[in-house]
Amino acid sequence: MKLRLLAAAALIAALPAGAADKLGGGGDATIYYSGRPNKIFIMDEATLKPAGAIELKNGLAIGLTLSQDKKRFYCRMWDMEHVEIVDIARRESIDSFSLSEGNKKVRIMGGEPDPTNRFMVLLTRTATKQIDRWEIGAPTLQQFDLQTKKIVRTIPWPKGEEREGANMLFSPDGKFLYFFSEDVLIYETQNFTQVDKWELSRPLEEGMGRIDFGALDILNEVPGFFSGIFSVQDPVQNRRIMGVARVNLLGKSVDFFTVGPQTGLSFALAPGRKKAYALHQEIGKYEFWAFDLEGRRLIGKAVEFPGRPRMSLKVSSNGKLLYVYRAGNTFDLYDAATYKHLGTHLLEAELTGDLFVMPKQPAAPPVAASSGSAAR
Repeated sequence: MKLRLLAAAALIAALPAGAADKLGGGGDATIYYSGRPNKIFIMDEATLKPAGAIELKNGLAIGLTLSQDKKRFYCRMWDMEHVEIVDIARRESIDSFSLSEGNKKVRIMGGEPDPTNRFMVLLTRTATKQIDRWEIGAPTLQQFDLQTKKIVRTIPWPKGEEREGANMLFSPDGKFLYFFSEDVLIYETQNFTQVDKWELSRPLEEGMGRIDFGALDILNEVPGFFSGIFSVQDPVQNRRIMGVARVNLLGKSVDFFTVGPQTGLSFALAPGRKKAYALHQEIGKYEFWAFDLEGRRLIGKAVEFPGRPRMSLKVSSNGKLLYVYRAGNTFDLYDAATYKHLGTHLLEAELTGDLFVMPKQPAAPPVAASSGSAAR
């Protein structure tokens, strides 16, 4: 604690006089982030001034999942045994649950709430304490009813293959659940049986090789769509090629354009979905990338900047600023057009999860009808 306070004091001393007062101007959204000891902190984006906090009842949140209607946070807690539910508008914790009981500790490794917030699909793993040992169970997918607080069913793993992680997403109307693996497996949500498969393992175009998707940013995306970095294998030159793709899960189609040789990038979609930005992170080489999604091209060249040991990226609500954060209790502001460093802002606490830049009154996007068997 003393070291963090000293570091914070040194940072404040290093900033020019009045610098903190000049930061802001990224829009009129509200910024949320989880931090020590047990709060979700709220900040006004226009001024970067504190705007309140939400007290959590089960300690520190290490991960926040935003509901599709953007009205709730599902908080995965530090012990990995509790999930706490927060009503964003009311700014209060409204519920929590744990699956542990007796000599069984059930770790919740991840989860996805359905669009109506009636239930969650959880990835769990059980550790049972015996007299002389712990027995560790297999990773399990389970449907959990949020009203009755009971497990409804165990969901069979896609292809019967157990996994340490589960990348999944509900359709906007909640009728289908998409599992992302080599292919996209589509399950109906009445009995959770597979009804369709989108074979993304097949090449999108002749001679391209299979497609692999990287990190995805859904906060500024229309439900049922994904925009993100992807890579494919070039069989002619035997190399990986990187590009940007927009995936229509309902229509089972991919619109994409290539950029160049593969490099590791973290992706952030800008509001309006006309631009996107990315970070390249390599020791001694940190870069900003920008993409024109309408023109289907890389904007200019990658621009190097000082960076920090670990970084995540978000775009301001008006698209004019870039927020670079993680780890620690600060984030840096950059001009999205020039990449000029505008300053470093000191947060109220060390950030322990993601950072959400949320419009105060988000417009409800149109919900398209789902199809579990649309043509490829």
